[in-house]
Amino acid sequence: MLLSLETLNRALGFMTLSRDGEPITPELDWKRPSSVSIPNQESIRWGLLIGNGRIADKIGFRGVAAEQWKEIDVWSAGVILYVLLSGTPPFWGGVRLEETVVDVNSDSGKLRLDSWISSRIIGISRARVQSSIRSGLVSVNDRIVDKVSHVIRAGDKVNCTISELQPLRAEPEDIPLDIVYEDEHVLVVNKPAHMVVHPAPGNASGTLVNGILHHCSLPTVALPNRDSEEDDISDDEFNSFAAGQNCGTCETNIRPGIVHRLDKGTSGLLVVAKDEHSHAHLSEQFKLHTIHRVYISLTSGVPTPLSGRVEIPVGRDPNNRIRMTAVPGPSNSGQARHAASRYKVIEILAAGGSALVEWRLETGRTHQIRAHAKYLGIPLLGDEVYGGTKNMALSLLRPRIPSSHHGQLAQLVSRLDRPCLHAVALGFNHPKTGKNVHFSCQPPEDFAEILSWLRKISTEKD
Repeated sequence: MLLSLETLNRALGFMTLSRDGEPITPELDWKRPSSVSIPNQESIRWGLLIGNGRIADKIGFRGVAAEQWKEIDVWSAGVILYVLLSGTPPFWGGVRLEETVVDVNSDSGKLRLDSWISSRIIGISRARVQSSIRSGLVSVNDRIVDKVSHVIRAGDKVNCTISELQPLRAEPEDIPLDIVYEDEHVLVVNKPAHMVVHPAPGNASGTLVNGILHHCSLPTVALPNRDSEEDDISDDEFNSFAAGQNCGTCETNIRPGIVHRLDKGTSGLLVVAKDEHSHAHLSEQFKLHTIHRVYISLTSGVPTPLSGRVEIPVGRDPNNRIRMTAVPGPSNSGQARHAASRYKVIEILAAGGSALVEWRLETGRTHQIRAHAKYLGIPLLGDEVYGGTKNMALSLLRPRIPSSHHGQLAQLVSRLDRPCLHAVALGFNHPKTGKNVHFSCQPPEDFAEILSWLRKISTEKD
């Protein structure tokens, strides 16, 4: 069964996307089905799964004559609509790749099998490809290869099927929740540090979602499994999990809906939608960057100047999949995305060894505050991933405090087990009443303890 592009074009006409707060409507070009035309010459790049299992940068087939693709199958059309609506890559399970290696472009003259497959399926993670190889789903020249580092050569015929991921089950759990506000439409929670927001490989239970399901007395639901390197890497990033949404083999039926996430080590305020309308309404506010979000942090050192705006794109660190990095230059370079943060020093502590810094987010990229803090040269205290190590804290603070307190300092620093970052304020338009509501909460005991000690020590002299 085929669906004409004209029909698909009409379907797309009912959808509206937004970019930088301005509505845009995607439209398939009937004469150029390999492209997407956007009003005002704007362009969008989508990682798109297409009919034969290959991935293209834009809608349609790259390198295929337009006259060959005046019709596409219904499944491909459904995937196109899914990508356009969600803004996220589709599920990869079952995707097939059958291709002959044409050239080996490598400095060493050798090319790993996992690296080559990852380069042919845009948007898929290396870990997902490696899992497929180890599962015996990849063959080279009709021989199964289960070694991810297998070296391929020009002329090799590669057949690959991406492995299916089994859905995780989110069971209701009686977990104490610090509820700041609740009505029949939304729930505002003060998330403790060390709690993961939703189940993922390695964190199948004990998450905020598990606790919310018990609190709201809702039935067991299924969550999509995620690649392991995606676990616990999101810092207030928009979450595309929709309440009551099902997408083919990718089971997603989360009630209440998680609209945004906080990193596992970040404490503070998070809003949860309790119905589909509220989820859609709040999600739109996050996409338009109209949500009021304020964070406070303790930094290693003091930024110069004491207040400012950081507008540096943030992208995945190519050397460390669990870390992001600030990448100066155009935001469309590589995988870096536009990111902007405003910061202000509230208080200088320990004669400049640390500072209490307020952050206001204009965007919500993965690890945005942590990456921007590192870029400014002031990594967050306790943030081992981004340079805020215990050794750095000691080297900055010891010379600035009385020697009689060095022992106590060492004890405090040794107990740092997460970045000192807290979501202190949250404001949004209520999805039902339309009123602007604001909430705030004080930092938890671990944050407050070291802040209090740094304040106290700042007033003392040797």
